[in-house]
Amino acid sequence: MSLDSYFKNKKVLVTGHTGFKGSWLITWLQLMGAEVSGISLDPLSSPSHFEVGNMKKSIRDLRIDIRDSVSIEKAILEIKPDFVFHLAAQALVRKSYLNPLETWETNVMGTLNVLEALRKYDSPCSCVIITSDKCYDNVEWIWGYRENDVLGGPDPYSASKGAAELAIKSHIKSFFPKHSSQVRIVSARAGNVIGGGDWSEDRIIPDCVKAWSSNQSVDLRNPNATRPWQHVLEPLSGYLTLAVKLVENPDLHGEPFNFGPLANQNHSVLELVEKMSEYWDLVKWRDISKEKTGPYESGLLKLNCDKALALLKWTAVLGFEETVKLTSEWYKSYYSHPNDILQTTLDQIKHYQSFAKNKGLEWAS
Repeated sequence: MSLDSYFKNKKVLVTGHTGFKGSWLITWLQLMGAEVSGISLDPLSSPSHFEVGNMKKSIRDLRIDIRDSVSIEKAILEIKPDFVFHLAAQALVRKSYLNPLETWETNVMGTLNVLEALRKYDSPCSCVIITSDKCYDNVEWIWGYRENDVLGGPDPYSASKGAAELAIKSHIKSFFPKHSSQVRIVSARAGNVIGGGDWSEDRIIPDCVKAWSSNQSVDLRNPNATRPWQHVLEPLSGYLTLAVKLVENPDLHGEPFNFGPLANQNHSVLELVEKMSEYWDLVKWRDISKEKTGPYESGLLKLNCDKALALLKWTAVLGFEETVKLTSEWYKSYYSHPNDILQTTLDQIKHYQSFAKNKGLEWAS
């Protein structure tokens, strides 16, 4: 199975294409020869990966609020996509405490707007709806959550993602019959994604980069919290593989999938910062965990990805060292040669593909 052969000349819609993961996804899709359309708001950060890579010029760029059901339906029916990747979301936990209503409207009703539009679409289409690893009711146990574990979450963001999963499941069972629907839908759960081009608020890598590039100290709110850090290309390869497998196998319709790093790749925030610091000349950080500067954040969260391995033949490619190295090199390249950053992104995608091919992964063959 070669991803290139499936996406070449296909119409692909990506919601949230101006965001961090979305901008990497549309770049990869174009590299494979896809005809890409995007639905999103303006980038939320400045700089942003989408803008510094001048990605607007090569796609159909639609600025539509995912909460606008009428405009979403009109756009989807006009684009007539072969594939849909729904990433548009309010994706920040701390922001969800400040704007809970916006978070719920965007993450739940926005997802339902996409599903409702697809109800009226009468052509074959594979749709991957991305939620989050935080959709699970996290009790901070030491083993990874499986796709059939309890959904929920203590904060508005996590709870909204759990609710989105329930809405997806309900809509598929109610309106997209498993063996007769031309539109096939799956959900994908991933998180703790790092990589070049992320300047979002309240994320550890952007915080480090922004501070260190101006010789400032970075504040660590929860240095001992552990996360299954993964490079942005890891879940994206999972989403792409899942979309293709959904075309080949209708039994996958309605199934959720986890995408995460290898089971032993859980590292603390402090370990991540220390590893990042190896690639920077001037680094400083400060532990502010005792200052109680923000709302609750979980200390431990990991996923079990056995289902993706068994049914999709997908597994993570990069180790922790390689993940941090690629991330650091992207930012170093940006601050040295910002006008050439799109080429850096393309080079890293090709490098990742070569890594996967050397490991014998089916999608990279």
